[in-house]
Amino acid sequence: MHQSDVTAESTILSMTYNRYNYTDQQLLSLYYELLKPRMIEEKMLILLRQGRVSKWFSGIGQEAISVGLTQALHQDEFILPLHRNLGVFTGRNLPLPKLFAQLQGKKSGYTKGRDRSFHFGTVKHHVVGMISHLGPQMALADGIALANKLGNEAKISAVFSGDGGSSEGDFHEALNVAAVWELPVLFVIENNGYGLSTPSNEQFRFKHFVDKGPGYGMRTVQIDGNNILEVYHAINQLAEEMRQNPHPVLLECLTFRMRGHEEASGTKYVPQHLFDVWEKKDPLINYQNWLKQEGVLSDALELEYRASIKADIEEAISIAFPEAEPVLDVEEELTDLFAPHPFSITLPKSAATTEKRLVDAISDGLRQSMERFPKLVLMGQDIAEYGGVFKVTEGFVEQFGKGRVRNTPLCESAIIGAGLGLSIKGYKAMVEMQFADFVTVGFNQIVNNLAKLYWRWEQNADVVVRMPTGAGVGAGPFHSQSNEAWFFHVPGLKIVYPCNPSDAKGLLCAALEDPNPVLFFEHKAMYRSQSGEVHDDYYTLPIGVARRVQEGESVSIITYGMGVHWATALAAQHPEYSLDIIDLRTLLPWDKEMVAASVTKTGKALILHEDTLTGGIGAEIAAWIGEHCFQQLDAPVMRVGSLDTPVPFAPSLEVDYLPTKRLAEAVAKLIQW
Repeated sequence: MHQSDVTAESTILSMTYNRYNYTDQQLLSLYYELLKPRMIEEKMLILLRQGRVSKWFSGIGQEAISVGLTQALHQDEFILPLHRNLGVFTGRNLPLPKLFAQLQGKKSGYTKGRDRSFHFGTVKHHVVGMISHLGPQMALADGIALANKLGNEAKISAVFSGDGGSSEGDFHEALNVAAVWELPVLFVIENNGYGLSTPSNEQFRFKHFVDKGPGYGMRTVQIDGNNILEVYHAINQLAEEMRQNPHPVLLECLTFRMRGHEEASGTKYVPQHLFDVWEKKDPLINYQNWLKQEGVLSDALELEYRASIKADIEEAISIAFPEAEPVLDVEEELTDLFAPHPFSITLPKSAATTEKRLVDAISDGLRQSMERFPKLVLMGQDIAEYGGVFKVTEGFVEQFGKGRVRNTPLCESAIIGAGLGLSIKGYKAMVEMQFADFVTVGFNQIVNNLAKLYWRWEQNADVVVRMPTGAGVGAGPFHSQSNEAWFFHVPGLKIVYPCNPSDAKGLLCAALEDPNPVLFFEHKAMYRSQSGEVHDDYYTLPIGVARRVQEGESVSIITYGMGVHWATALAAQHPEYSLDIIDLRTLLPWDKEMVAASVTKTGKALILHEDTLTGGIGAEIAAWIGEHCFQQLDAPVMRVGSLDTPVPFAPSLEVDYLPTKRLAEAVAKLIQW
């Protein structure tokens, strides 16, 4: 049987209400909160037909879920809604002029016109809006709940998913993490039978979501999502139990969407008899009629409510709609990529140093940052008792406890998302990729959540993702990739890539101080092969400032990571070359001033990186040099990188895959130019 038919038949009987000893005022308050989003929607649909609104995702028929949930939770408990949950925003009392400005893409909206609809959040109102990918937001609810739990706050978080969105891997990851960590997250499934036009029987084979919960070891509850009193009462009870005894709950709300996925898509794909059935279960009309039957709501009071809401809507429209379209300010756009961070260098308190390997310097910086920031939480696979596969966090559990040093399931997307959720609650998060290669399954969280969040609605993403990277250790194509260029293209990220122990510690400490998302690359082959004197005390180095490794007059080699060591080895073999070697250290932002100064001095530039040549970071730097330093050049800008193939496993193949031989040839050619 069609899943939508199953849902409809299970709710075909007339709706009945149990007032559960709620006062008349409580019942009327729920009615008012249910009426408000319905009236806003009806107005928006009129404006859409008039061409005054460009797009609308209607939640008509589903309002009882958003309203019941929002009214049941405490005002300081976070809700993560989707694009048909207007009742969350009205229930949290967002000012209507600002909300309408957001929906219209105006400058006074929550995203300054940079995003539309409910793709925004506001910590002031404890709402975290969606991104179009839907599923990733569920992990943010995990992180918020983790912060609640670590802070001993008796609070829950609640996150919405549609039945279609449950097919995403992020759904599974978020539920699994919440169950394993016993997080107080209420996963609210609005089961309306369709994901846009695709019916549920083409999305999944189970009949009801309550069948899924036991597989996660999670409590599951199914309710009539159109019955405002059932929704409100059920969530009231569940939330209080979750506050007292933290655990996740999967709440399936049976409902139906009376309009299209969005207005332009229509509803021709839905059989008419389903509309006939569900129209009789309208959450507003049924509740309104019941209140009148009970003598709680009078016709006069209904008209009073409607007049008040209509006046608020019209006033908000009169303020928001006449506002001029936003005008792009380049400086403001670029400035708003990152949360303000008035960085000042922290110098070590004493001159004492110890010779440390790169891995030990990173561990030292991480440990001292944990001591410095009590709200810093470390997460990653096997990082607790085992200390991580590279032993960076060995001994950390004994010092900081398992609350702050957390082993994670194999779910990179959920853990990065949980880090972002922690940040929303004022925590710092460090997420370790066991290998940089594995970040592919967390890619969306990085490029669409971490990178864009502050620019969208001024919420910083205080997350550092550590990335053990690089080849030269015979680990093959899935443990050796240099993937920094994947993220180099993404505005809103900072990328750090040190090549020696002293820089690694200082830059890692700076990255963990920074309230913005930082990808911190650590070359695996350097962990135990590179040693140097490192200050024992905590200190920081500025992100975005390169280091001149050695002075030279003939050729500028601009590089980073293992390339620094290849370049210095070549310089030692050929002192007659007089190479000016620049270690970028930071790839986003990169130090254009030092690069320009070096190229101006030598007149010849070569960019070297371990990553494959095509589309690598060297291409951007070469283009920039050609554009800004052309008159100082005495030869073409050259690039040297690895072969444009995956990383081979056999050492005899890997050594020629890497660019060391080609580096010598390229420098010799430049010298002779």
